[in-house]
Amino acid sequence: MALKLNLKPNEKVFIGGAVVQNGDEQVEFTILNDVPLLRGRDIIAEQDADTACKQLYLCVQLMYIDRGNLAVYQRNYRQMIEDLLVMIPGSVEYIAEINNDLACGKYYQALKCARRLVDFEQELIKNAQ
Repeated sequence: MALKLNLKPNEKVFIGGAVVQNGDEQVEFTILNDVPLLRGRDIIAEQDADTACKQLYLCVQLMYIDRGNLAVYQRNYRQMIEDLLVMIPGSVEYIAEINNDLACGKYYQALKCARRLVDFEQELIKNAQ
C-alpha cells in the first residue's frame, strides 16, 4: 500500500532506518513499500522520556523502528507494563489495546495508543497539581 507524505519545510521524518530532513520548501512524495515511518513530531527522544508512560511510548517506538532488537524491547516492555499497572491502574484499557496491537504486529497502531496513554498520564499529572 502506498503512503503519500507532505513534508513541511525543514520537517524531519524517520523512514525505514534513515532520518530524512526536508529542505526549505514543502514537498510531497510517496512511499511505495511497507517500512517503519515516523514523523519528527511523533518521535520521543530518550532524554525526553521523563515519565513512566513516556518511557513505555519510547519502548514501543523502538520496537517499531528497531526490529533487530525486538526481543530486548519486548522484555523491557513487559516489566514496564507490570510497573505501570500498579502506578496507574486507570491505564489498563490502554495497555490492553497496546498489547493487542503488538500481538498482531501492528506497531504503528500500538504507538498511536501509547500516545493516548501519555496524554492520559499528562492529564493525571495536571489534575494532581
